[in-house]
Amino acid sequence: MAKIHNDIKKLLAEKPFTLVELAEALEKSEKKVYNALKKLFSDGDIDSDPKTRTYSLAKK
Repeated sequence: MAKIHNDIKKLLAEKPFTLVELAEALEKSEKKVYNALKKLFSDGDIDSDPKTRTYSLAKK
């Protein structure tokens, strides 16, 4: 797994984040973070809340 995926999961372990908040925290472009989020979501590692537009770790 790419470093960005691990970094995102570490942040989401603390609290839910929006795409913009994740991009700022990781100092990466929103596009790069969004692509990583899509992969994590399709793998079932994260959940998204359409109302708040936040991402969080999946409850496994």
